[in-house]
Amino acid sequence: MRSAMTAQDLPEHANDLVLTRLLDIPADRLYRCWTEPALIQQWFAPSPWSVSRVDNDVRPGGHSLIVMRSPEGQEMPGSGVYLEVIPNRRLVFTDAFTQGWVPADKPFMTGIVSFDPEGAQTRYTARVRHWSAADRAQHEAMGFHTGWGQCTDQLAKLAARL
Repeated sequence: MRSAMTAQDLPEHANDLVLTRLLDIPADRLYRCWTEPALIQQWFAPSPWSVSRVDNDVRPGGHSLIVMRSPEGQEMPGSGVYLEVIPNRRLVFTDAFTQGWVPADKPFMTGIVSFDPEGAQTRYTARVRHWSAADRAQHEAMGFHTGWGQCTDQLAKLAARL
C-alpha cells in the first residue's frame, strides 16, 4: 500500500493558490467536516453566505454539488467530481467535469485538500490549481485568501466541537 503524498510533496504550480494552517484538531474530524453534508452546510460558505444544499458521493469518480446562497438569496452552485479520496488524509476534486464525467462548460479549478498529522496537530492545506493565470487572478480578486481563510476558521471551530 502506498503512502499518501503530503501537501508539501506537491510541486508548486504557477497557477496555485494555497492556504495552510496548523490546527489543534485531529485529521479525522476535519475530514468529516469536508465530507458529511450536514457538516459541510455549517462551515463551507463565508458568513454571511450560507450553504443551501449539498449532494456528494465521496469516492473517486463520485460527484459533488455544493450550493452557496448569498444574503440576498442568490444561489451559486458548484459541481464537480472527486478524483482522489484518501480517508482522513486527502481529497482531490475538480470542476472540469460534472456528474457522470460530463465535461464542464468552463473548468476553473482543481482542489487538493490535505490533512497531514503533525504530532497531536494537523497540517491543513487547501491548494487550488487553476487552468490559467487569468483564472487564478480572478479567484484571488474574488477574495480567495479572505474567503477560504474565514471558511477555515469556521471549519476549525466546527471540527473542535465534534
